[in-house]
Amino acid sequence: MKKIIGSILFLTLLTVVFNAGSVFASESALQSEVDQVLGTPYLYGGTTTEGFDCSGFIQYVFKQVDVDLPRTTKLQAKEGVKVEKKNLRSGDLVFFNTDGTGISHAGIYMGNGLFSHSSASKGVQISKLSEEYYVERYVTARRILSDDEYYKITKE
Repeated sequence: MKKIIGSILFLTLLTVVFNAGSVFASESALQSEVDQVLGTPYLYGGTTTEGFDCSGFIQYVFKQVDVDLPRTTKLQAKEGVKVEKKNLRSGDLVFFNTDGTGISHAGIYMGNGLFSHSSASKGVQISKLSEEYYVERYVTARRILSDDEYYKITKE
């Protein structure tokens, strides 16, 4: 009896380990596109891998997964539907007032409190929404992906 229980536990453990390994080894299309341009320098008006501004970065990443967005942050902030901060999911756009004139910066929510964006000082990077700088400047978020698009680009 002990041998059977031991074998069942061992097989269960193997199943968990191998299944977890395949999940953690995979990467979403969205994460993959962001990873490919991490570190790209900031360039005002930039829309290519030579350099991005924040809205150019967003437009570029989503174009790689067949989602078209307007060019500017202010126009991107009118796309899709408003979503509460507590309900963010990967692929939602987050918007900030960084210059006192309204929405002036944006990024892509990546999950787990993180968002990707093109920072004027550091280029394309991943930051925490919980950083004081972003908490104080957060304005809104928009969900631009349909459920089908969301599952397509956030799963392997």
